[in-house]
Amino acid sequence: MNTEQRQWLPTSAKEVKERGWDYLDVILFSGDAYVDHPSFGAAVIGRLLESLGLKVAIVPQPNWQDDLRDFKKLGCPRLFFGVSAGSMDSMVNHYTAARRRRSDDAYTPDGRAGMRPDMPTIVYTRILKQLYPETPVIIGGIEASLRRLTHYDYWKDCPQPSILASSGADLLVYGMGEKPLTDICRMLKKGVPFYSLTNVPQTVVIRRQGEQVAGNKKWQTLQLHSHETCLQDKKKYAENFRHIEEESNSVEAARLIQHLGNDQIIVNPPYPPLTTKELDAVYALPFTRLPHPRYKGKEIPAYNMIRHSVTMHRGCFGGCAFCTISAHQGKFIISRSEESILQELDRITQMPDFHGTISDLGGPSANMYNMHGKDSSLCKRCKWASCAFPVICKNLDTNHASLLHLYEAARKRPGIKHCFIGSGIRYDLCLHDTGDKRTNQTNREYLETVIRHHVSGRFKVAPEHSSARVLKMMRKPSFTLFQQLKSLFDNINTQYKLNEQIIPYFISSHPGCRPEDMADLAIATKELDFKLEQVQDFTPTPMTVATTIYYSGYHPYSLKPVATVKSAQEKKMQNMFFFWYKKEFREQITATLRKIKRPDLLNKLYGTGEQRQKKRTKF
Repeated sequence: MNTEQRQWLPTSAKEVKERGWDYLDVILFSGDAYVDHPSFGAAVIGRLLESLGLKVAIVPQPNWQDDLRDFKKLGCPRLFFGVSAGSMDSMVNHYTAARRRRSDDAYTPDGRAGMRPDMPTIVYTRILKQLYPETPVIIGGIEASLRRLTHYDYWKDCPQPSILASSGADLLVYGMGEKPLTDICRMLKKGVPFYSLTNVPQTVVIRRQGEQVAGNKKWQTLQLHSHETCLQDKKKYAENFRHIEEESNSVEAARLIQHLGNDQIIVNPPYPPLTTKELDAVYALPFTRLPHPRYKGKEIPAYNMIRHSVTMHRGCFGGCAFCTISAHQGKFIISRSEESILQELDRITQMPDFHGTISDLGGPSANMYNMHGKDSSLCKRCKWASCAFPVICKNLDTNHASLLHLYEAARKRPGIKHCFIGSGIRYDLCLHDTGDKRTNQTNREYLETVIRHHVSGRFKVAPEHSSARVLKMMRKPSFTLFQQLKSLFDNINTQYKLNEQIIPYFISSHPGCRPEDMADLAIATKELDFKLEQVQDFTPTPMTVATTIYYSGYHPYSLKPVATVKSAQEKKMQNMFFFWYKKEFREQITATLRKIKRPDLLNKLYGTGEQRQKKRTKF
């Protein structure tokens, strides 16, 4: 092995041998190509385990359809196998909202489709348990994390049991895995039997009902409705979700137990969030920031998007009803130090292909960096998923001063010509009245700074809808805030003679959304002179409020019925309102609004009957 290749974790028996290793402690299987970059989960976990003194190898995108040589080539690890579907849920990766198969895969060399199965977590684990039944398998990553309990599968159109049971794995790590895996490895190295690891926070185990399971005296226990009950009663399924979401967002969470047949799924509470120091240590691991040489120059689209980007924090307290970020990363913001971020920027400037442009200095939401509760004791007692809905929490410190300082430091860094913000910006955090004039001024200055210095021509934000009723269902702020943002954006654009566009994102067919709500959206965007580009149909993904409503028909907090469109025809009908300005949709939209007896909306969108007749005459 040449010196250069030794910079990566080994991926083959030859690479292991050339390191002089006669055994491996951990072998990781990933549905993604191996990119040694902190935005790729397998690389982070691999480097973390390496830092603990373990011998680690990665098998990226193993072939599950041949003689299984990829699963056999490295043999059996001393401690355990680790399995992840990759950085993205495989079903979202593979299918559109209309359940059509995608023709590419951004996490595969040359974007080639078909290099991983549906649900790799299950497929890979079953193969490993077949080949090495005595060796423990730990599953993790977003696919496993979102499926740790009974969940609705949109692609099968029915609830599924915990992926721990479906896969046959021995243990599941949910959320960001650094802390649980560190403790697991520490105990295994001490000789603690794997089967006894039942009280590690942020893990899920499966045991027979009635079996005595070690826990923690400080943990309370919450019994959920069984999987079988959820199959029979959709309202009970919805009830479960409320408890799952609340405990996922609680500092002092309860242990959750759900019965499945004769077994019990045991979900231990999460660890406290990483400290800044701990997160800095993760990003200081010796990543090459490059794809493994095995790919010989092939393009990996997902890597190309983030190769010159920096993640500043983890977590999101937005609590959007359709989003899975907080379910996986948690609602509490864990921020890196400014020093750590600037050091990473310096490393990027030394990359041979860097030409001066940072594509993104952001996170799950770009402007939640360093935000936290003013009184942490109040946060400890709070179980609500969102700190921004229905209003910005009074205990939340939304001062953007640290971001302004960081952005200025980034712009002045040697070798950096442009530093763009590609992540979404929560404009409600900038525009709300904090009650402090200085903070309000700082937050408005933040918006101006971003628009002037950190937009690559297109300023992307996500109002998601215009209807107050739908926005409430989405847990999103009022559309009037977006209108306020649009006015500010236009003024700044004019003042500084910029030539930028504001690009809003919208969703159709969200639970609770009706045709008249889509007409409202069409009218609102017409008045703002938008011809929409960034639009999508709602896709139900596991472990979200919206998906729970979609499947059950009930809101998990009120248990009141909520109507949701499900048929392809209904979804297509809602989607066409985005394109009200196109001639081919005008007749259909007109017929729809007449059918629901809303001539008032029709008049607002296309004018009165007389005006419409005049327009048709011109054609």
